[in-house]
Amino acid sequence: MRFHQIKELVAWAADYHGGLAEQYTKLAAGGVDERVRMALEYLAEHERKMQSDLTAYLGENGGHRAVLETWFDDPTDFPHPPVLERLPGCIDCESVQSVLATALTAHRTLQDLYAHRSDKAGADSEREFFDSLSAGHEAEVRRIARDMQRLEDY
Repeated sequence: MRFHQIKELVAWAADYHGGLAEQYTKLAAGGVDERVRMALEYLAEHERKMQSDLTAYLGENGGHRAVLETWFDDPTDFPHPPVLERLPGCIDCESVQSVLATALTAHRTLQDLYAHRSDKAGADSEREFFDSLSAGHEAEVRRIARDMQRLEDY
């Protein structure tokens, strides 16, 4: 379908974060190195928080309601770039750095999706909403990289 509401994209992104959290949790329960397990548990918790934050947008009756109800036309494979669908299945658990690389790819790909929607926005409120989501993902990328580096230095 070509036409979607922004709330559909936000709901999809929340579900995607939830799926990543489940995947990280399953991998952490497997036979992995202690540091890798800690990294996976950290990422699972982080993804649950991202899911919760996005779900909160959908549940509020305040400032974002009008933006969330906005329709957009996207003839591409909304809502997911194919790379996002492949990521959970190919998480390499050999090292903290390999886990980090997958996590950063997922966040940057979602950030690019939000930036794309901002570029295609038909109204200032829509552009501001996606700019905010994109900036939030940029901050999360920095936070994840910093925290995972601390784990490596541990």
